[in-house]
Amino acid sequence: MTISELTAKIIKEDYRITRDNLDKELLLTADLEEMLDCAGKLQKHFCGNLVDFCSIINGRSGRCSEDCKYCAQAACNHTGIDEYGFLPKDKIFAAAKANQDAGVNRFAIVTAGRALKGKDFDKAIEAYKEMNAKLKIQLCASMGFIDAEQFRRLKEAGVTSYHHNIETSRRNFPNICTTHTFEDKIRTIRIAQKEGMCVCSGGIIGMGETWDDRIDMALTLAELGIESIPLNALMPIKGTPLQDTPEISAEDVARTVAIFRFINPTANIRLGAGRGILPKSGETVIGRGASASITGNMLTTAGAATIDSDMQMLKRLGLTNNPEEAQPGSRN
Repeated sequence: MTISELTAKIIKEDYRITRDNLDKELLLTADLEEMLDCAGKLQKHFCGNLVDFCSIINGRSGRCSEDCKYCAQAACNHTGIDEYGFLPKDKIFAAAKANQDAGVNRFAIVTAGRALKGKDFDKAIEAYKEMNAKLKIQLCASMGFIDAEQFRRLKEAGVTSYHHNIETSRRNFPNICTTHTFEDKIRTIRIAQKEGMCVCSGGIIGMGETWDDRIDMALTLAELGIESIPLNALMPIKGTPLQDTPEISAEDVARTVAIFRFINPTANIRLGAGRGILPKSGETVIGRGASASITGNMLTTAGAATIDSDMQMLKRLGLTNNPEEAQPGSRN
């Protein structure tokens, strides 16, 4: 089977790549430009011309108890990051409104730590209630290993999506983190789904994993029914165990985007950190596999593109992030 034949099969026959029928060789050896063009056909069919932009605010920074090797916010990694408690509600609201006014589709509070609990979680709920009452931007959250009751409170406050990356493959996960497990991640995702949340879950490539690990991550996310899949390329941070990791190539990032589109044809494949590795900050894969992106500043590193430049990019590509202007795909 050629990559073009596989594309037609997915579109016309509702065929899906699984562990049982996986042709890894095809995904890894197909001509990259042809593969991206085919990924674009899948995206157009399932997602139309709609591209989803999200932005985040780091609601609580540093002093995290977990030992993720890539992370600037882990207390065990000495990165010199700014550390602060949960931000004031007015600062969060102002950031959300600014992003809404700039045309961003959704906004998330992201917090460092194993789980946001107690008074800090209460503060987050109050911030979400105010945003939900006064703004139209979609609301998301990323607060670690929270429980079912917390998910219910978030939903009641207006949050519709929860971000919780699996980071890498099940096999590779212990090489990246030892203070929690891959199963802990899966368990939290399933609780979020049970409580009616749209789950946003993906991971980071370029951490020394193999192509088998990347494909396994894509298959796991498909099996979980994940609707939004952020793909980050590692940006090595001084003071972390991965600080000397060689930068992944643009070609490998692009092929990973395409592979994830083939394995998860109906999902939003979302560009995250490391967009700057790609030509024109990802413009070469937006519409050719990637149907979403984080925009603006991202957590502890500056984003590769501004909101304004992203909006201009969409115009050049004939795409839109406005659902009212979109030509929806079959997923919609």
